[in-house]
Amino acid sequence: MTTSTPHPIRVGLLGYGYAGKTFHAPLIRAVEGLELPIVGSSRPERVLADLSGVTVCSASEAATHPDLDLIVIATPNESHFPLAAAALRAGKHVVVDKPFTLDLAEARELVQIAREQDRLLSVFQNRRWESDILAAKDVLASGVLGDVVHFEAHMDRFRALVRQRWREDPGPGAGLWFDLGPHLIDLTLHLFGLPDSVLASFATLRPGGKTDDWAHVQLIYPGLRVILHATLLSSGGIARTLMHGTHASWAKHGPDLQEQQLVEGIIAPGTPGFGDDHDPGILMDGETGDRTAIPVPPADQVGYYRGVRDAILGRAPLPVSPESAIAVMAVLETSFASGQKGVLLRLPLREDERIAFQAKEPGVRQASKAAV
Repeated sequence: MTTSTPHPIRVGLLGYGYAGKTFHAPLIRAVEGLELPIVGSSRPERVLADLSGVTVCSASEAATHPDLDLIVIATPNESHFPLAAAALRAGKHVVVDKPFTLDLAEARELVQIAREQDRLLSVFQNRRWESDILAAKDVLASGVLGDVVHFEAHMDRFRALVRQRWREDPGPGAGLWFDLGPHLIDLTLHLFGLPDSVLASFATLRPGGKTDDWAHVQLIYPGLRVILHATLLSSGGIARTLMHGTHASWAKHGPDLQEQQLVEGIIAPGTPGFGDDHDPGILMDGETGDRTAIPVPPADQVGYYRGVRDAILGRAPLPVSPESAIAVMAVLETSFASGQKGVLLRLPLREDERIAFQAKEPGVRQASKAAV
């Protein structure tokens, strides 16, 4: 799709909670060719304290505002589908924060609306631009591990106090796995493609907890097993990202620093020092046990919005495809069903969806194998 724009791409940001304030607003404003003139929020004083000169209106008004080209939806999860559908039908391109929708049926319907309206639709999967995932891609592509047989990714935090907020209160789209699961699932599909089946377990371990705060999910591939784990009662000590292969293993312990930098606001996105991670990955040779520190690539989540800009201008494909959004929702929905039933479940994707995903998201593992 090519869009002729005599002006910068005008972005409307819907929602100015943690995600809108911390991630979307600064990343959008860091991209040449994007401008942020309108924010949809019920708290105008908070928005204007950070973004002087923007217009603040309701999220529903911003979703269809005639002066906007791209709508970014960072509102509570249950509002993602209706706001995105309204924006698409109003002729806007749309970015939805994760989770894309509440279920697979909504995901399929939203992608169909985008196709009917000939608009671009993507989901904000910023973890693809974090240091450990960029490093994992390089290690996979190098072939130094041999055949990778085990992949493990953690998003573990220590938040023992149960807070009064929609993510921790029972309701649509609430709970830890709905919050962090889409990240872990997406990065796995990005690296390895589609799994065959899913086995999951969930628990509420914090005193007073009302939603899941511990998740352990296995994705089953031919010759590969994946463990995705998230908890709110971990003080650290476990590798954030880990791979075992027939020749060697690789692990990355320290967290990506971009979120901390965005919260602190000391280093602007896209400027020198932003995303620098001086904690290396460690390569462990299977035969000798030798350990080699490998510096990780510079990380920069601004790359996501540069990619969205270029896709709108017809210069490149979307950085995260709608086909991948459907696949992530299929895995997410299946994981909840598996956890509830306590059984291994196959992925409920149609054959055409599998083919479309494979065309857009071939996976680093498959691509590197094909190149050998």
